[in-house]
Amino acid sequence: MEEFVSTQHFEVNFDGLVGPTHNYAGLSFGNVASLSNAKAVSSPRSAAKQGLAKMKALHDMGMVQGVFAPHERPDIATLRRLGFTGNDGEVLYKAATEAPQIYQAVCSASSMWTANAATVSPGADTANGKVHFTPANLTNKFHRSLEPMTSGRILQAMFNNSRYFEHHLHLPDNEHFGDEGAANHTRLCSNYGHAGVEIFTFGRYAFDSSKPAPTKFPARQTFEASQAIARLHGLSDENTVYIQQNPDVIDQGVFHNDVIAVGNQNVLFYHEQAFLDTEAKLAEIQQKFGAEPVHFICVKTSEVSVEDAVQTYLFNTQLLTMPDGSMAIIAPTECEENPRVKAYLEDLVQRNTPIKKVHFFDVKQSMRNGGGPACLRLRVAMNDDELAAVNPAVIMNDGLFTRLNEWVDKHYREELSVDDLRDPQLLNESRGALDELTQILKLGSVYPFQLV
Repeated sequence: MEEFVSTQHFEVNFDGLVGPTHNYAGLSFGNVASLSNAKAVSSPRSAAKQGLAKMKALHDMGMVQGVFAPHERPDIATLRRLGFTGNDGEVLYKAATEAPQIYQAVCSASSMWTANAATVSPGADTANGKVHFTPANLTNKFHRSLEPMTSGRILQAMFNNSRYFEHHLHLPDNEHFGDEGAANHTRLCSNYGHAGVEIFTFGRYAFDSSKPAPTKFPARQTFEASQAIARLHGLSDENTVYIQQNPDVIDQGVFHNDVIAVGNQNVLFYHEQAFLDTEAKLAEIQQKFGAEPVHFICVKTSEVSVEDAVQTYLFNTQLLTMPDGSMAIIAPTECEENPRVKAYLEDLVQRNTPIKKVHFFDVKQSMRNGGGPACLRLRVAMNDDELAAVNPAVIMNDGLFTRLNEWVDKHYREELSVDDLRDPQLLNESRGALDELTQILKLGSVYPFQLV
């Protein structure tokens, strides 16, 4: 008799590790938190440790948790592409004095938000049965458009097995195909190993100006980009839904869909103002999901305003299935500190939905720069064979947690001002830290300074 071997399925969260030059430059027009904290003094060490503490806590809860390496900043290679010459210190000085806005952009800490690193489709959904990765091009913001090549190299170093994983080049670097990655992508499924419904949320149609679009802040994701990702990943029409973000909430500071909605398995948790044509689109999601009912949890404006949702990042929370099968929300402490949001969450866990608990985490260093718990992580659904093919050095455990905290203590500054970013010594410190990190995580050469 043939032995039956059961296959386990996981959704692994790969959290962005905050880099040694973490700073508040206020670069992101349309992101209220980013703009309101511009030029404030940051704490790279505290930011990295807050992120590591969240990763370790999820590991301790029984989740499979991974680490995504930060990018090299300041981005000297880009400054050289833009015509700044000399040794690295001279390039820094010239850029900082001659083009300070460009200089601040190439120092951006935004790669910490790995929800924007890529869109991921698990093998259960794709035509060839492989897990597909497409780095986001992030064309809407110059400082973010510098990320896709390095993100792609890091992803390939983490998921370096062509039997299970397929990597695509990011979409063309043009706003017609503006792609912001998993921050505008939600996957619902009955089980992580079963085919699911992939929901692409977009802000505008690039080739049809007659369609609705925001007027104050930019719509960063296009319909055409979402379609292209679905084609690249080999998704079928039967498991794909395209839904437009409400232009009015974009103009209220909802720059990504994950600021106004989050989904997991059979739950979609969203604000009533999140989408256009909501009723019809939810019906399409249910029809494509199948016989099992989806829990559509709609938060009314009368319960939580869009302003409160943006300020507390109620929806930029992680919605996780715990080992016991119930769901929990991983929320920033800002949700606990806002009486209206706290009251809503206390009521939510008493309702007849899969969400039974809320865990609050201090990620204020990230929140002040415009990103909450959901921004910090990239979700990858895998079976046990695929998980075994992942670079094991990036999977969180007690030993890696200790080693990364020691690494942070060794290399990170306690405080950093925007003016400190022009210090050539900081560049040397950062490169030394990243060089050591690639050895800890066994990534090989992924940074421009390592590829010269």
